[in-house]
Amino acid sequence: MSDINIKDLYRWCALTPEELVSRPDLRIPFRLVKDSHEMGEVMARDFTEEIKLANKENRTFRAIVPCGPKCWYAPFARIINKENISLHNVTIFHMDECLDWQGNPLPKNHPYNFRTFMEKYFYGDISPDLAVPVQQRFFPSPGSLADIKEKINAAPIDITLGGWGQDGHVAYNQTRRHPFDRITIDQLRNAEMRIQENNIDTIIALAHRTFGAAYQFVPPMSITLGMKECLSAKKIRLYSDTGSWKQTALRVALFSAETVEYPITLLQNHSDALITATHETASHPISENPGWEFKGVNI
Repeated sequence: MSDINIKDLYRWCALTPEELVSRPDLRIPFRLVKDSHEMGEVMARDFTEEIKLANKENRTFRAIVPCGPKCWYAPFARIINKENISLHNVTIFHMDECLDWQGNPLPKNHPYNFRTFMEKYFYGDISPDLAVPVQQRFFPSPGSLADIKEKINAAPIDITLGGWGQDGHVAYNQTRRHPFDRITIDQLRNAEMRIQENNIDTIIALAHRTFGAAYQFVPPMSITLGMKECLSAKKIRLYSDTGSWKQTALRVALFSAETVEYPITLLQNHSDALITATHETASHPISENPGWEFKGVNI
């Protein structure tokens, strides 16, 4: 059962994208961009500027990186190659990975094999003489769980990049829907890297997005960095250009108090967090139908 007041949710969803910008009641800073192309450029530049600064200061740079959104990989590679930015001091911790029903890695050619995707789109176009050394790329898998946790804990993370899901999950930190096992905000905040079953709503949302609603093909399990690891970074930058399935979670992130129903709300107590969304993702059907009233709610 939701702990979000339906009248509040209606008010949040009734705001236009332009009305979301620079509101004094935002709980997390928000940046609006026009479309996927602009967001890809912004995301790539955000990341490369952080790397350039670390290189200038001759220090290592440690980042948590998501599988997606796809729009930033080509701009990232172009900027790295054109500006001759070395990634030799960069260590990448990949956020999550999908697993089959027995908790095993997926075949390399599976559409939801994140490692295959990242090796092609994130690393593939970088000049070999600038690339992140292979030994500094950490992909989560059941066999590497303990090693990755140890390496993340060994030194501070400079930045967490990511997106969010239909329930505001960051990495695969979904809201816990188990009927007999509720968790608190503090338990969610301190959740560590783990293997888990995926929620039914997550599977259905992904099926609609990528498999023509064939939920039978969506991986039922995942391995993910926990909110503890994601929130530990000095900076957190979340981005989305995927439209309707992210719209409500964005409004909740910006206006709701912390709630385990939407893990993204935990960013509001981070010292340096920023959410970026395209105009489509920041829109909402309720804001586009201002004359409609829900259960007598009238804003």
